[in-house]
Amino acid sequence: MKFNIAAAFFSAAALAAAPANAFARPFGVFSTRGGLKMSSTTTDEVVVVTVPTTPIEGMRPGTSGLRKKVEVWQEKHYVANFIQSLIDTAVDSNGGKMLETIVVAGDGRYYNDEAIKIISGICAANGIANIWIPQGGIMSTPAVSAVIRRRTESGGGEDGQGIAQGGIVLTASHNPGGPGEDFGIKYNEGLGQPANEEFTENLYKKTLEISSYKTIADSPDIDLAAPVGTKYQLTSTSAVTIIDPFQNYLDALKSCFDFDQLRAFGSSGFSILFDGMHGAGGLFAKRVLVDELGLPESSLMRCNPLPDFGKCHPDPNLTYASELVKKMGLKSDGSADSSIDASTLPMLGAANDGDGDRNLIAGAQFFVTPSDSMALICDNYEAIPQFSSRGGLNGVARSMPSSAALDVVAEARNIPCFVTPTGWKFFGNLMSSKESFGGKDYNPFLCGEESFGTGSDHVREKDGLWAVLAWMSILAKANEGISDGESLVGVKEIVTKHWAKYGRHFYCRYDYEGVDSDAANRVMDIIRDNLVNGDASSVVSGDSGIKFVDAVEFSYTDPVDGSQTSKQGLTLNFQLGASGDPARVVFRLSGTGSAGATIRMYLEQFEKDTSKHGMSAPVALKDLADEALRLVQMKKTTGRDAPTVIT
Repeated sequence: MKFNIAAAFFSAAALAAAPANAFARPFGVFSTRGGLKMSSTTTDEVVVVTVPTTPIEGMRPGTSGLRKKVEVWQEKHYVANFIQSLIDTAVDSNGGKMLETIVVAGDGRYYNDEAIKIISGICAANGIANIWIPQGGIMSTPAVSAVIRRRTESGGGEDGQGIAQGGIVLTASHNPGGPGEDFGIKYNEGLGQPANEEFTENLYKKTLEISSYKTIADSPDIDLAAPVGTKYQLTSTSAVTIIDPFQNYLDALKSCFDFDQLRAFGSSGFSILFDGMHGAGGLFAKRVLVDELGLPESSLMRCNPLPDFGKCHPDPNLTYASELVKKMGLKSDGSADSSIDASTLPMLGAANDGDGDRNLIAGAQFFVTPSDSMALICDNYEAIPQFSSRGGLNGVARSMPSSAALDVVAEARNIPCFVTPTGWKFFGNLMSSKESFGGKDYNPFLCGEESFGTGSDHVREKDGLWAVLAWMSILAKANEGISDGESLVGVKEIVTKHWAKYGRHFYCRYDYEGVDSDAANRVMDIIRDNLVNGDASSVVSGDSGIKFVDAVEFSYTDPVDGSQTSKQGLTLNFQLGASGDPARVVFRLSGTGSAGATIRMYLEQFEKDTSKHGMSAPVALKDLADEALRLVQMKKTTGRDAPTVIT
């Protein structure tokens, strides 16, 4: 696609209305037909324009950037206000110096290319010298992190050698795309990590104070499909360069895994079905699984990015990845569909979300929860060269709502384990403890969230494809020495063996989406008033015999920089009547939606009895869910009889 940046800001009529000599003066003022006054600076025939604007409410970023309906982003000045505020914040964080190099990339959703136009013009007008845009304008979020961490002027580079000082990522992650759906922008800092809370709060403050932004009145056409290395000079000091989307990310993955081993395993009976959900990750799955590892193209489904994700909701869970789930011999609740012959199914099933950072993992007729997946990767780290070649893991971490399955393994393996608020930026601090703060080195590092996010220290984002290759490596290790004709060890065998050793943490999540914000906040207030601050002994148990023990509100003091984060979730602790085993239910409001509020309820109970490990998680947790919903008065307060999604 070609575009002219000027068109994003000024109509032909408006530009024609400017005085004839407006663009000839080094400094001057011209008026559009509407009477708006803009100052302009001419540099080698290119006009840098300062456009007056006013603050727009509602630009506070959530846990992963700012997400709104795309029509909001398309409103006049909306993108420009946010990006100018972002650049000003980045300059403050850089000691008052303008950034030299920045990456601008998106997940390919609707409005991706138009937003790239606007952002490129603002970056150039502000004096950012090098603007790197991937060929096609599309790049997965973990790939952006890899570029920031690795890419040098020559294109290649080792981890930590990257010269980019940040990345502007156009994504609403797992949220739907297209007209009437979601769009988002997030910022990654100089180590490839999502911006921390101090940065995003300062950004928000600047959106409330902004009075003008800079852009370019005219610029050369830019072809996003141009050959890698093509350069477009936007001003005398600023240029867009089209870069290879794959190189640095592929180098990062090759530093983690033995591609020769995986290639050999792929030709010895292993099979996979990967669902790209029409997001950015599909391009990278094809490059890695097919082009590098030699797997057949039939291993891929929906791996062509589409602006509306093919009308699907690009969230890799049992509900929205239903086609993959069915093809893996599973029912919608994750239990096995016994009517299907398991021997005809792929050995491994996987899915990515819209920007390629989340993952779903399944075996033939067997679903692996994200929390179990993380625990299994931790316990089998010897199968992953990234960890085994460096003496094992120095640290692991999970988000607070994720299950404690990881904690049990970490304790048995004597690995430091951290429990953080939801948001990858908290993991980023731990991974960069030595690099940024001169503190303890927790790398090699493994981390993840229950919301289908898994990652390590190879980048500073969660990485769906990394998790797929980690599972492929675990399977390859488990099948070493298997003779021709013998049945391969599958995902189910590996996970059930793990449960027999450590016990099973039954786990699932209820999402109540699009809840009235006031009603959602009332639910949280009921929990605080009645359960956190109330008298636990006065709480009457329901008919299930599940006993309420206490409730706490999670807060976090970062062990790396000492920063404090409060109100990160409300936990109700229970004791199961029959076994006396512990159980818990976590409530929190999601920060990743674009409209209304999403109440998330996370259910977990521990089960040591192997005879019960085969139960479906939603079935095993039904009584616990009913008791928690009764206590928090969900139906009465929100009017909701059932969750929107159970995962």
